[in-house]
Amino acid sequence: MHTEHAEPAAPPARPSYSSGTSDVPLIGETIGTNLLRTAERFPERDALVEFATGRRWTYREFVADVDALAVGLLESGLEKGDRIGVWAPNRAEWTLVQYAAARIGAILVNINPSYRVHELEYVLNQSGTRMLVAARRFKSSDYVDMVERVRPGCSSLERVVFLDGPEWAELSRHRVDPARLRRVAEGLSADDPINIQYTSGTTGFPKGATLSHHNILNNGFFVGELCGYTERDRVAIVPPFYHCFGMVMGNLACTSHGAAMVIPSEGFDASAALAAVQAESCTSLYGVPTMFIAELDLPDFANYELSSLRTGIMAGSPCPVEVMKQVIERMGMSEVAICYGMTETSPVSVQTRADDSLERRVSTVGRVGPHLEIKIVDPETGLTVPCGESGELCTRGYSVMLGYWNEPDRTAEVIDSARWMHTGDLAVMDEYGYVSVTGRIKDMIIRGGENIYPREVEEFLYTHPDILDAQVIGVPDERYGEELMAWVRLREGAEELTAEALREFCAGELAHYKIPRYARVVDEFPMTVTGKVRKVEMRERAKEMLGIG
Repeated sequence: MHTEHAEPAAPPARPSYSSGTSDVPLIGETIGTNLLRTAERFPERDALVEFATGRRWTYREFVADVDALAVGLLESGLEKGDRIGVWAPNRAEWTLVQYAAARIGAILVNINPSYRVHELEYVLNQSGTRMLVAARRFKSSDYVDMVERVRPGCSSLERVVFLDGPEWAELSRHRVDPARLRRVAEGLSADDPINIQYTSGTTGFPKGATLSHHNILNNGFFVGELCGYTERDRVAIVPPFYHCFGMVMGNLACTSHGAAMVIPSEGFDASAALAAVQAESCTSLYGVPTMFIAELDLPDFANYELSSLRTGIMAGSPCPVEVMKQVIERMGMSEVAICYGMTETSPVSVQTRADDSLERRVSTVGRVGPHLEIKIVDPETGLTVPCGESGELCTRGYSVMLGYWNEPDRTAEVIDSARWMHTGDLAVMDEYGYVSVTGRIKDMIIRGGENIYPREVEEFLYTHPDILDAQVIGVPDERYGEELMAWVRLREGAEELTAEALREFCAGELAHYKIPRYARVVDEFPMTVTGKVRKVEMRERAKEMLGIG
């Protein structure tokens, strides 16, 4: 019997899923063991340089000081699993505490240097911190006074050690007993929790993302691998250590490769960053886009010798195309990488590669990292969307946190039963696996039924000759539900920019519904300490300013 054969059905569009392959295996050891291995290979190479004070450590000296402090922590009664808080700006002691805690399996609690009394008390209690190592002060904050105010309400806190005092000297200068440290190390697992990082929630109290040796050691290592790090690299670590950008992508990327950690200053200082690069012949420079903007905008920028720079990382928030181009052209960072991630994923999931075209590096955040998986799902159904469609970015693999400290319900809200971490970020994946992050699900603006991603409008505003930086938010509108408002920072010497002039600039270039109705010129945006713009706060202030509900 003869039957007509129908044309076979076309295969469905490729799903937005990608996994990172690698010939380089994951590291299955603790941070302490990995540091010892590096020091054995490169004992006389620089490990740590504090530019402001001129203090420096070779790997041999660094391990000796880490071990002396580790013994001090043991003598203080700290054991595996106990929490030790560190509340200080970027300085050498922060790094020593980071590695000493890892040597004995104590869990490091990273405390934001900008926290005030209320937040400090919350994280000390929520984490059950037994010991706190703190600076005496930073900027306008008197840490000694604030600690005294919270101590009565912190039942777990047994000891506070302030840096630059006799207690720190005593704690950090113990005689090392190698056999004792070896016994402690033998009782540690790479899967043990080793770090609690409080993520800056825009509502409610921050959540303590709990990360293991395996999480952060491997993430730092593979970020460094994709940057091409070897023992010859010297990394200017500008972002704060209390954040993953500083302590993982910075410190752990260096120590897992034998590279040098260079601390330009306690807090961000554009001049100090470039001076450190020049003086220490740094090959890599880190920062969020606002930091690079400030560095490029220095009046004496041309006087800095930056020819040693090869690479670096720009992360923390979307990178404007124009800034990326200037970093490559004016700073000589031809291999600069864009990284995307979040604290809960240790942090990096997606990264550009050195051989990616400029177009790829300015229009995407790169491809999935080695040994990780990513997918983009419909936020409503949870189903993977086809390539080219927008949805929520999810990550799975070695980098996903153990959970939020003592908060299983909040953990279950973001990590599903298949161990996918739901980021809350909107993204699109192309057929080659490159990802473009288009905004937060909560930041998406819906005007008259049209979905508008602020990033697209911001990128266009950066092409205006007078605009240095731009942020776009949605504000309530009776007719359309939401309207667009642009906040802009102008270049020095630029004339005032009105909303009308801005709309004229956009006319014919952007679809009419994407053109901002309102504009405001500001000197700075409300920011988190990690360099993320606080759009929630901008929206509240905009509503007050415009007199709308």
